[in-house]
Amino acid sequence: MQRGSDRLSRHRDDEMKHELQGLLRSGHPTRSEEWNDPEPTADDDPQVWGGPVAPGSSGASLETVRLELARLLGRSSFPATSVELGRVLRRKNAPDALAEAVEGLPRKENYANVQELARALTRTEGPR
Repeated sequence: MQRGSDRLSRHRDDEMKHELQGLLRSGHPTRSEEWNDPEPTADDDPQVWGGPVAPGSSGASLETVRLELARLLGRSSFPATSVELGRVLRRKNAPDALAEAVEGLPRKENYANVQELARALTRTEGPR
């Protein structure tokens, strides 16, 4: 029994179910319903969507590493040493490869911002 508090009428609800039927049954986008397909990535989009960004991996440019670090660390984490930044990354459940790369940087080096940290990570080849 319906109480009449639905936003859509019963007929519109059935119509929407019919529109999505091909997508729901097939599990992938259908050609006839292009309006429902996800937009493809642009050529200049960072590769963050492809998985965790780890310095030294393919596609890990300065920009993508900096973007991932900024997303995880924020401004309040700086200035700090690599050990302190590694702890913050572990606390925020960063990918292990990224946290290990940060912890592998020289311990006495102090980083003032994300840019300096990303430069140091992309300049080195891995943990020391």
